Amino acid sequence: MILSSPPSINRGKSLYEQVYQALRSAILAGSLPPGDRLVETQLAEWLQVSRTPLREALRQLQQDGLVTADVSGGLRVTTITADDAEELYDCRLALEALAVAGACANATPKQLEAIAACVVKAEGAIANSHGSLPPESLLDVDYQFHHLIAESSGNRRLVSLLDSLFDAMALLRIQTLQQNPNVLDIRLEHRQIYEAILTGDPAVAVAAITEHLKASKVRVVTEIESTQAATVAKA
Repeated sequence: MILSSPPSINRGKSLYEQVYQALRSAILAGSLPPGDRLVETQLAEWLQVSRTPLREALRQLQQDGLVTADVSGGLRVTTITADDAEELYDCRLALEALAVAGACANATPKQLEAIAACVVKAEGAIANSHGSLPPESLLDVDYQFHHLIAESSGNRRLVSLLDSLFDAMALLRIQTLQQNPNVLDIRLEHRQIYEAILTGDPAVAVAAITEHLKASKVRVVTEIESTQAATVAKA
């Protein structure tokens, strides 16, 4: 576990909540990567807090599915398996079909403009050494794109359900990007989805989002399976 400079802790606010948010952000940003062992003494020293709020925060992260106990009883950042990935994508396929259909009917010009901005940003992230977005930033663009579509559907419960999936998806993407930065190929597919929403035809939009998520599912699951096979071969 390699930690960067600690986040600032505001003693006037709930210490547990701040510790929870600091750890959650570190996990979702990849600073604490999947499989990383979480050592209480190191985390407490890093955050400059006692173990009581730290343990409360770790319990909450376990409930969120971002932290799991290993066979020895220690805690680690959750590692997503190929089966987990397939389940996550299957859930997204169902929920995001509803999202794009709703966006066709309810998206405002301002919301469409924000979605278009995400498309342009992703298209500008060409993989070269001159100003391209790093994988972590591209992950954020991907999240914003899908989140904006869900918001533009006008269905608040749908947004909440998808946000709970996106945390697990962030873990999954960080895990696969560590091995293959090219696994997140969203540029062309995002434009196709955006243009499908502009048609106002739910069937066209659902077909576009379905094609995108199925292609992403294949890329990610294949990468996880290849990594697992390589790990077994080394053992």
